Amino acid sequence: MNHSVLFGSIGSDLVEMGKSTARTFGVDWPHLISQIISFCIVAALLYFFAYKRVLGILEERRQRIAEGLANAEKIKTELHRTEAARLEVLNQANTQANKLIEEARAAANRVREEETQKAIAAAEQIITKAREAAAADHARMLTELKREVGRLVVQTTATVTGKILTPEDQKRLAEETSRQIA
Repeated sequence: MNHSVLFGSIGSDLVEMGKSTARTFGVDWPHLISQIISFCIVAALLYFFAYKRVLGILEERRQRIAEGLANAEKIKTELHRTEAARLEVLNQANTQANKLIEEARAAANRVREEETQKAIAAAEQIITKAREAAAADHARMLTELKREVGRLVVQTTATVTGKILTPEDQKRLAEETSRQIA
């Protein structure tokens, strides 16, 4: 029981000290309570109508950036795949050219000297055409790749920035990308 009297005494002393401090600083309780209520209302309105929308916008932007990074990775993968296809076509052309040269040499052993010269000339012409075709295919694939990369860069840039690009911006971005790829 002695403890409850002691705590009761301390509690009443604290209440009295609080009242005297409030009187000293001139606290006007009705105004203070109305300001606390107004603050709580404004804070709740800001939370429900502003803060949640800002968080939604930030999440949307985060998703668009992730999509842009995924598109960039797709472009990189497509570039590697196209390069591998180009090398495969070039190797096939070289294999065919080497095969034709071997056939021409075998025929040259069986045919007279004049026929041998004709076969070698034909084989070299075929090799030249195969290399020209491979070079043309390579140039065509690079042009297509540059166009596609330019388009994807413009699309990714438009997606990430949220801005519609003018034809001049698109052309400039495509040219910059082509220069960087080359």
